[in-house]
Amino acid sequence: MKILVTGGLGFIGSHTVVELQNEGFEVIIVDDLSNTSLKVLDGIDAITGKIPAFEKLDLRDKDKVQDFFKRHHDISGVIHFAASKAVGESVENPLLYYENNINALVYVLKELQKMTEANFIFSSSCTVYGQAEKMPITEDASIQIAMSPYGNTKQIGEEIITDVAKVSNINAILLRYFNPIGAHPSAEIGELPIGVPQNLVPFITQTGFGLRKELSVYGDDYRTPDGTAVRDYIHVVDLAKAHVIALQRLLNKKNVAKVETFNLGTGTGSSVLEVIKAFEKVSEQKLPYKIVTRREGDVTSAYANTYKANTVLGWKAQSTLEEAIASAWKWEQKVRKAK
Repeated sequence: MKILVTGGLGFIGSHTVVELQNEGFEVIIVDDLSNTSLKVLDGIDAITGKIPAFEKLDLRDKDKVQDFFKRHHDISGVIHFAASKAVGESVENPLLYYENNINALVYVLKELQKMTEANFIFSSSCTVYGQAEKMPITEDASIQIAMSPYGNTKQIGEEIITDVAKVSNINAILLRYFNPIGAHPSAEIGELPIGVPQNLVPFITQTGFGLRKELSVYGDDYRTPDGTAVRDYIHVVDLAKAHVIALQRLLNKKNVAKVETFNLGTGTGSSVLEVIKAFEKVSEQKLPYKIVTRREGDVTSAYANTYKANTVLGWKAQSTLEEAIASAWKWEQKVRKAK
C-alpha cells in the first residue's frame, strides 16, 4: 500500500517513515524542506535499507497539490505532518502559521474528498486543550481558547477535518501529541532544527555541546513542585509507532467513528528542571542555564491520560525520559562531529 507522508523529512515525519517502511508500506514523502534537509533521506535509507520516494512540494500551492494527486491516485492513506510548529514563533508571526497550517490542510483534504475512500492521520497537539482544568488530560477534556496561533491552527484543523469527514468518504484519526523528544537509536535521524531551536531538548543538547552559551528557563514561578513548567515528554520512536498503528486501524476498518481522537504521551509530567537533571545525568556534565521571564503562550502543566490509546489502539509508550534524552544527546554528538 502506498502511503503519503507530508512533512516526511521533518523530525516526527522521518521517524514515522522509518516505522512505515519497516512494516512493509510503500512511502512517498512530500516536503518543502523549509525546516529540514535532503540528508534525512540518507538516514532513512541507512536504517531501513530503502530510500522512500520524495517530491519537493509546498502544499500551499493549490495547483501543485492537485497535480500531485492526479499523478498519485493510488494512495491508500495520508499522514499529515506538514505544518509550522513553534509556539513562540506563532505568536510573533501568526499569519505564517495560519497560511501554512490551514491552507495546506484544506488543499490536501480537497483532493482526498474526490476519492471513493480516503484514510487520514492528522498530526495534532495537546495545545488544543490550552491550560486544561484537570491533570492528566483525557480526550474528553474541553477545548480551551488557544493560547497561541499555533494551538489555534491545530484546533481549527481538527474542526475542518471533522466537518469534511461528515460529508465525505474520508475517515480520520486525530493524534494529539504531547512533547516529542529524542532520536532514532541508530542516531541516523533525529531532531535538527534550522536556526535557533524553539523546543527545549534540542536547545539543551546544543547547549551541552557548546553551541549555545546557556539555556533560558522561561519562568520558575509556575504553580508546580519546582516552579518550572511541566510537560509530558514522549520518545519520538514511540510516537512514530503510534502513527502506524492508527493507520492500520483505518486501513482495517477498525475505527468506530468517522473521526477518532487519541492522546499520545507517557502519562507522566516532567518539569523543565527535571529534564535538565536528566540530561546532566546521561551526559555526565553540568548544563549552564538561567531563569528568565515566562514566555507568552506557554501553559503551566500538560500531561496525558493515555488510557484510550493504551486500550483502544493497543499502543503504549515504552521509553523513559532518560532514554529519550540519551538518544537525543547521542544524535547531537554525531551531527556535530560530522560537521
